[in-house]
Amino acid sequence: MSLIVDIHRNLGGFTLDVAFEAENGVTCLLGPSGCGKSFTLKCIAGIEKPDRGHIELDGVVLFDSDRHINLPPQKRQVGYLFQNYALFPNMTVRQNILCGLHREKNPAEKEKKLQAMLKLMQLEEQENHKPAQLSGGQQQRAALGRILVNEPRMLMLDEPFSALDAHLRDSLKIELRDMLRRYGREVLMVTHNRDEAYNMSERIAVMDQGRLLAMKNTKELFADPGSVQAAILTGCKNIAAARKCGDHEVEVPDWGIRLRTEKAVGDNLTAIGVRAHYFNPTARQNRYPVRYAEEMEEPFETILQFRYASQSPDSPPVWWRIGKDKRPQQFPEELGIAPANILLLYGENHTGS
Repeated sequence: MSLIVDIHRNLGGFTLDVAFEAENGVTCLLGPSGCGKSFTLKCIAGIEKPDRGHIELDGVVLFDSDRHINLPPQKRQVGYLFQNYALFPNMTVRQNILCGLHREKNPAEKEKKLQAMLKLMQLEEQENHKPAQLSGGQQQRAALGRILVNEPRMLMLDEPFSALDAHLRDSLKIELRDMLRRYGREVLMVTHNRDEAYNMSERIAVMDQGRLLAMKNTKELFADPGSVQAAILTGCKNIAAARKCGDHEVEVPDWGIRLRTEKAVGDNLTAIGVRAHYFNPTARQNRYPVRYAEEMEEPFETILQFRYASQSPDSPPVWWRIGKDKRPQQFPEELGIAPANILLLYGENHTGS
């Protein structure tokens, strides 16, 4: 299974201009609200039409502006789960799922597929319930059942957890992730939540203002986001302008320090990032005097804010996040960072290694 997307569309406030390829497994479009993620899904589904470009799924061209191809949604064999699930409120779970079987004309086969999907979605006891009688997780499974019973070639999920209460999300992430693995085909998921992207996907495409900033395997992206915006979207709290001053050395003017890096520094470096967990009072490298600023308490961790001794007073304090059980009695006089934990961040034209 493979998906090829290369589309362009003027959206008024910005231009959607994305090109990527995806294969079996879950690919996540990660980006802030309003950056064009959901619109990209709608173009693939045929709900919206790009100004120009090409969309292809498993060798079948869904859209091509040059060849004047634009298959209607019902012929694209793409399943689309909307944010609010779009269940018919006056229909039971049974009736909702049967809507996905409208092309099946054999009554016995239709009933067989229905019962198999109810079992897969663990909704046998809710078969005759209407959406208002279901929990958030049951509504999600019913909406997925209606889509999957039609055996789409690809499944697209638009913010699949946004309609759920926070306490339901963690358990349903595991449930949905396992279900998608059993589905075994290409899945494209949209989210602005970095934890959802990390937990659910094999690959992440980072989007901002209609552009694709990076597309990497999930763990690779978090280890090396490559750009400031990608670093922000993957949760990096400490980002500062920087310049190259050696093959493996950078200067950070706002912090008044120089840092050794494990990776070779490119010529068009614009900034560095350090994740809040990466500071270490015992690290021997990139070790500098620090001064306590303030702190914020979280349920299981503490965020200790500090400034380097030579740091610009106008720059924001640096975050050090640490487990409550590891919080030092006295704030350390110096902190270090392993060279491997310095994230090198570049401008748009950097291709990386």
